[in-house]
Amino acid sequence: MQKLFQSSPALPINSLEGDRNEEISIGLLSPAPMISSKYFYDLRGSLLFETITRLDDYYLTRTERAILNEVHNKLSELVGLGATLVDLGAGNCSKAESLFQSLKPAHYVAVDIASDFLTGVLNRLRKTYPEIQIDQMDHDFSDGLGSLTPRINGPKMFFYPGSSIGNFPPEHAASFLRSIRDAGCPGDSLLIGIDLVKDKEIIEAAYNDPSGITRLFNLNILDHINRIALADFDTRYWEHVAFYNEEAKRIEMHLVATEDQTVRWLGGERLFNKGLSILTEYSHKYVLEEFEAILQKAGFHPIQHWTDDNRWFALILAHVS
Repeated sequence: MQKLFQSSPALPINSLEGDRNEEISIGLLSPAPMISSKYFYDLRGSLLFETITRLDDYYLTRTERAILNEVHNKLSELVGLGATLVDLGAGNCSKAESLFQSLKPAHYVAVDIASDFLTGVLNRLRKTYPEIQIDQMDHDFSDGLGSLTPRINGPKMFFYPGSSIGNFPPEHAASFLRSIRDAGCPGDSLLIGIDLVKDKEIIEAAYNDPSGITRLFNLNILDHINRIALADFDTRYWEHVAFYNEEAKRIEMHLVATEDQTVRWLGGERLFNKGLSILTEYSHKYVLEEFEAILQKAGFHPIQHWTDDNRWFALILAHVS
């Protein structure tokens, strides 16, 4: 069984090219099948993830939020006031909203692939903060920021919280960070959250909650693929599995076939034998100093980092060199 949990190095999560159907088909037909983790976030997936962030074992969100609450004043000193706040993978925007009072952004740009969910959130924010120009960008930035730069003028602080950078293999994380650097100008900033290496038991518990919400979240990716790729996955015959790969320093989330089944979708079909897994997510964990070295190679100058008392999570502020 363990040999089935192997990802294809030629098809790293969040770095496939081509149109959506081609991307899905290439992933499902690869020797070690995979679905990009960006397909978690339809409306239902976004709502399920919101529930996950409130679970007792899911330390990431509450730990990062506690760090943010402690560093607001320091951030305003280091970043300044009135810059454009570019929220990458905005989700429910709550972390960015917590910075509004201290940073007083003139412009807030929320970037996310889950457009329906984001629209409802931004409608509320526009009513609450009429003094801030609030824009939505429905953008899949899994291969970089692309055309984002020309649409944003003036000083910027890029905000990439939640350890979402961990969804990229380290070499692709470095490429993505370079794309953020290229989207900025000297003096612009990046505030990024990373999950740190810690005891295996703590990490695995965060992705295997006893209430089964993470299981539903993982299975929902198949329902999403059913809709957008006209596939016929039957979620009754797939099992959620998440484990920490200590050698690679990452959580791997898989869906494992519980019986032989042939699945068809727009552009292909495949027999999934019992026990074969589909990789749905990597979540890499970092040693702080190693990640700061990656930032430097990507063209950033790390100037400050903050961690919780347990050193489970870190926020890093860096300037574009």
